[in-house]
Amino acid sequence: MTGVDIEPACRAYESDRISIHIGDQADREFWRTFRRDAGLVDVLIDDGGHSAEQQIVTLEEMLPYLRPGGVYICEDIHGFGQQFSTYAYSLGEALNEWVAVDSHGEHASGASRFQAAVYSIHLYPFVVVIERTESPVDGFRAPKHGTQWQPFL
Repeated sequence: MTGVDIEPACRAYESDRISIHIGDQADREFWRTFRRDAGLVDVLIDDGGHSAEQQIVTLEEMLPYLRPGGVYICEDIHGFGQQFSTYAYSLGEALNEWVAVDSHGEHASGASRFQAAVYSIHLYPFVVVIERTESPVDGFRAPKHGTQWQPFL
């Protein structure tokens, strides 16, 4: 298990099973060093400084380094107009991006880089959860649509 905190006194929690990294979660250079030392992450729980800037930097720096199938959780998302909440909503929009492809009559979209990497985004009261895909997605297809599904029973 690995922990991150800005307070050096948190090193007191280190053991043979727990490593502690000291740094500011709003510092992109800290995250680069962390990734080099820690490698890929299975689950990241952001219970850090709670400012939108810190939360956005952490997500941007670490989402690409979550293991396939990994999960990112950010809590303490509250207040109307909270900037991280707005940022998370925009990521939901990115999941719906349409990438035109030659679909031979199918209703189809290629996958953007974001769609290839992110399986889902969940919004709960005060919490955002983002799941990485198990394996990259290359596109989305709906071979039938509208009345092609008839007859209805």
